[in-house]
Amino acid sequence: MTDKKEVMRLQELAYQAKYDLCKLCGLYSGSIHMGGDMSMIDVLTCLFQHTMRVSPELAQNPERDRFILSKGHGAACMYVVMAQKGFFEYQEICDTYGKVGSKFGQHPCKTRLPMLDASTGSLGHGLPISVGLAASGRQRGQTHRVFCMMGDGETCEGSVWEAAMTGHALGLGNLVAVVDRNRQLMTSFSEGSIKLDPYADKWRAFGWNVIEIPDGNDMNQIVEALDKLPASSGSKPTAVIANTVKGKGISFMERQIKWHAGSLNETDLAIALSDLDAAMEKQRKEL
Repeated sequence: MTDKKEVMRLQELAYQAKYDLCKLCGLYSGSIHMGGDMSMIDVLTCLFQHTMRVSPELAQNPERDRFILSKGHGAACMYVVMAQKGFFEYQEICDTYGKVGSKFGQHPCKTRLPMLDASTGSLGHGLPISVGLAASGRQRGQTHRVFCMMGDGETCEGSVWEAAMTGHALGLGNLVAVVDRNRQLMTSFSEGSIKLDPYADKWRAFGWNVIEIPDGNDMNQIVEALDKLPASSGSKPTAVIANTVKGKGISFMERQIKWHAGSLNETDLAIALSDLDAAMEKQRKEL
């Protein structure tokens, strides 16, 4: 049974993160990958605020959990969530995002942000890196987990399945792949082109433990699922498949191909913030 107070706390944090992300998108003159950011932000909030053992104070602790954002185009979302955790200030993101020399590029860069575990952006690389980190942790006798956040579209990459096979072969129970299963690619819907289903069965066939979240934008379901992660000492890696909606929570953005990336004008921003307010008010009443 999930703790309702904890779910409410996480919902409030996710609401603020969405609000801050929309304001950043309204300030920035270029495009931000808002569709995929909004689909994964609830899961990402739970990971950083509830599930993973991470904080600025633990940066040098060898037993802290590791996190790889394989879908590196979701960097803005990660920055906002990490700011909530105290890694840096949200205002600094707003002031410098996407500018030459900024710590906060459109894809994460470990050179600029040393607290990151890897620079990412080229899809299909995050899980192979995570397999290496998890294998290294095992060899060192460490008990931390390695989390890798991927988009379902990038799992079209062969490197993902090579890594999945290796993770199983090495018995990496300390490895967790979290898939943002929003069923959209950059220019199409996944099942209308690449056809990933039966998706969970593919991971099972590669020897992975699978936890499915029917609604990956429902914080109660997210907490319940992530609380079921097996011990990191196990012999099977785990894939958490979060079924989400691209652009979730913003009326004109949900399931819209054109909102893979974009910017919010003044009118768009006002509608987006109003949508978020209405959704949060409904959630407060339900809990």
